[in-house]
Amino acid sequence: MDLSNLKPAKGSVKRSKRLGRGQGSGKGGTSTRGHKGAKSRSGYSKKIGFEGGQMPLQRRVPKYGFKNINRKEYKAINIGVLQNLAEKNKLDKIDMEVLVNAGLVSKKAQVKILGKGTIDRKLEVHAHAFSKSAVKAIEAKNGTVVKL
Repeated sequence: MDLSNLKPAKGSVKRSKRLGRGQGSGKGGTSTRGHKGAKSRSGYSKKIGFEGGQMPLQRRVPKYGFKNINRKEYKAINIGVLQNLAEKNKLDKIDMEVLVNAGLVSKKAQVKILGKGTIDRKLEVHAHAFSKSAVKAIEAKNGTVVKL
């Protein structure tokens, strides 16, 4: 076997319909498009969302709300998670580098520390935002909170 005698598997290649090549072909005349109407004409393309003249869904449903372009999206991390991380790795400082290496956040993410869970060691925590309960819990164990 070599490149000169390769061919596709039997039945895998079909010939295309040759439309509009006279009445004898069986596909002449209207070329399988039926009679008249927009769909039979060349260059026809249906508009996106067109529903045959019925009022389309995107026009029936009212507009509401807005997107706040100044919104800040934070990745939430509870102090219970910080406690587990600190115990496992014997840490007393938790910053972005530690969180990224632990796989909790991506490098570009903004982090907010929330107050769910308990903390039982002195920690220095660096993050972009903190909830009041998280600050209270960290400072209750003589830890420090550093906003980035």
